[in-house]
Amino acid sequence: MGETIVDRIYKDNLELLEYLNQQKEISFASQFDATFKKSLLLSSASFFEEEICKIVQAFVERKTSNDKCITSLVKRKVIERQYHTYFEWDGKNANKFFALFGEDFKNQLVQKIKKEPKLDIALKAFLELGNMRNCLVHQNFANYTIDKTAKEVYDLYQEAMIFVKWLSDNFDNS
Repeated sequence: MGETIVDRIYKDNLELLEYLNQQKEISFASQFDATFKKSLLLSSASFFEEEICKIVQAFVERKTSNDKCITSLVKRKVIERQYHTYFEWDGKNANKFFALFGEDFKNQLVQKIKKEPKLDIALKAFLELGNMRNCLVHQNFANYTIDKTAKEVYDLYQEAMIFVKWLSDNFDNS
């Protein structure tokens, strides 16, 4: 996928945080770091939501030969404002999401993940980011503390990208 907006947000904000630390602006750096982590987490989760929705939309378009009636129905009733229901965010797998496309499809993708341990790690990173995002937005954003550094959040994002890229490739081939 190349460099994304999330990569740019991380790099730009990391530079600012490093500058504040170099200038011995510890209070400002601490406050900025707390905001930076939240922004990075939300940016990552929002990016993945958009990517997954695009994957589902493209899948439906391809499977229906781009039938406008069906793709419109799916977009309005299955994709828009439904992303949060696709996954069990505090779970350890994507079976709920895969099962939306039928048991055979789910079993096919589950088997592929079992054969590639790095995909399982990437999937868990994806789910962890989604779960952290839910905690952030539903547990008083202003007071919520992320128990990870910005680098750790970004590392989760990079790991989760492996799953999203794999998902895109596998939906294209299904």
